[in-house]
Amino acid sequence: MRNFLLLFLLSQLLELFVFIQVSSTIGFFPAVLLIILGSMLGFLVLRIAGLTTVLRVSKSLSRGKLPAQPMLTGLMAALAGCLLILPGFISDAVGLSILLLFTCKLLVSKTCHHAFGNDTSYRSSPYIHDTFDCKGDVIEGEFEHRYSK
Repeated sequence: MRNFLLLFLLSQLLELFVFIQVSSTIGFFPAVLLIILGSMLGFLVLRIAGLTTVLRVSKSLSRGKLPAQPMLTGLMAALAGCLLILPGFISDAVGLSILLLFTCKLLVSKTCHHAFGNDTSYRSSPYIHDTFDCKGDVIEGEFEHRYSK
């Protein structure tokens, strides 16, 4: 917890330093305008990412597929939106880099590799929005709720 607080304070000091450097170069009001536009873009990304993630996950579930990769892609877009909302040029640059297809694809594949190990059967193609196949046996049966009083 102490390291997280120190990291947070250092990142904010670095953001302030970069803001002062940028505002001395392009002016204070244009720098503030860029920060506001970045936050507006972050809200837009969050809104679109949430809606498209819900649609992709429901589409995967309706096909009987495990929606892990669309969920991770939506999570990366939400992280990028949150970073864009935070005031600062460094967080905006990191958020925009996560939104790039190459970076997002790399982060999702690394996360999937970390979660699934060397098992690459979850990847049906190299594209980022593919879904996972549900593998394994399906056991059909009936059940009944019994409530004891």
